[in-house]
Amino acid sequence: MEAAIILVFVLGYLAITMEHSIKIDKLIPALIMMAICWALVALGLDMFPNWFDSSTHTLIDTFGGFPLEEKKHLMEETLLHHLGKTAEILVFLLGAMTIVEIIDYFDGFSTIKGFITTKKKTKILWIFSILAFILSAIIDNLTATIVLISILQKIVKEKEVRLYYAGLIIIAANAGGAWSPIGDVTTTMLWIGNKVTTGHLVGYLFVPSLMCMAVPTFIASFLPVFKGELQTEEGVNPKPSRLSSIMLYLGLGAIVFVPIFKTVTHLPPYVGMMLSLAVVAIFAEIYSKSKFSITDIDNAESEAHAHHSPVHHSLSKIELPSILFFLGILMAVAALESLGILFGFAGGLQEMMPMIGTEIHSGEGVSDLVVLLLGVGSAVIDNVPLVAASLGMFHEATDNELWHFIAFSAGTGGSMLIIGSAAGVVAMGMEKIDFFWYLKKISWLALIGFLVGSAVFMVTRTLF
Repeated sequence: MEAAIILVFVLGYLAITMEHSIKIDKLIPALIMMAICWALVALGLDMFPNWFDSSTHTLIDTFGGFPLEEKKHLMEETLLHHLGKTAEILVFLLGAMTIVEIIDYFDGFSTIKGFITTKKKTKILWIFSILAFILSAIIDNLTATIVLISILQKIVKEKEVRLYYAGLIIIAANAGGAWSPIGDVTTTMLWIGNKVTTGHLVGYLFVPSLMCMAVPTFIASFLPVFKGELQTEEGVNPKPSRLSSIMLYLGLGAIVFVPIFKTVTHLPPYVGMMLSLAVVAIFAEIYSKSKFSITDIDNAESEAHAHHSPVHHSLSKIELPSILFFLGILMAVAALESLGILFGFAGGLQEMMPMIGTEIHSGEGVSDLVVLLLGVGSAVIDNVPLVAASLGMFHEATDNELWHFIAFSAGTGGSMLIIGSAAGVVAMGMEKIDFFWYLKKISWLALIGFLVGSAVFMVTRTLF
């Protein structure tokens, strides 16, 4: 039965990657894959020897001896747990995307567009890469990608060039998220799990993460697509209105408030995001009824906007297919995780690889190659369950170099495939990026950044 579940996952994954060839939207195989995987889990419940209890991060290797009713109860609890965790991400994503759409409703991104005076493609590339690197550490890589691609769509009109920019934003956002405790889901897991502390995380990973962003950006700046200047629309761009600027700063400030709210209250990030959305929505409703709603918004649809709620309008523009795709692929991976299959994958790597590098204080050794392959694996599967597996596999002390290497590897390795990270998935939805286009044009840059950053980590870890 496990083989059947893996086969369904592989076939579903192939259908997602071949979306443009088979002319079926990627959300369809993702949802089918999720439903069939969990159906097979339910039907074969009495055949599985292991079970991973996600709520306690415990692998139950005596699952085969449990009574059937207890197995059913545990499966329902695990499914509910995974749905809850996935819903947290999706609700957070919905809130962030709605705030971005509200900003766009008031033409807020024209303010940032006004700040970027250069037309040179290479300079704009560096601006976006650095912004992605910094913003992702503050507001997390997922939200930073949403914000920056929204701005990118206002500045770069050439589709092919914009896809390249989006690819480099994904690499930079994942690199920036790796060195911050709130920058990436997996880093947050290690931080909350008391495996890393903020000071040591920044000390270990800032320079490797910086190189992981800078080297691919430097190489990309020599590509033909980034030569010359951007094509601009004819005519004079009007000066951004006062209201546009107000809504931009209010929206971005509300997003930056989310990690502060989480730190103070210890509530999940989506709660803070909902509060931020509500505050932004209040101001949006007030401003839309003011005299500025028609005269102060430079938008062809401004008069139509004046007769509709800006919040309703913004919600109608949310990319729901991306949300459903995210639901399908995360829940499908959760099925593999629940059966302990990912633990077998990670454990097999540890046994097969030579015990080199990464000296552990307990006297044991864990191969650097194992951690590197976990990074590669995070591009293919999902970095969250792989990090969850590592939490159960390794038992090193807080701030051991192993945890920091895992944080870097899992956080940046996902950039190698478009569906290997949350930032990649949301960019795929916003820009309709083809899996194989990304594999051909961007993956090699992400691989170089990943390897350079890993090499820098191996050198600099001796300082700690």
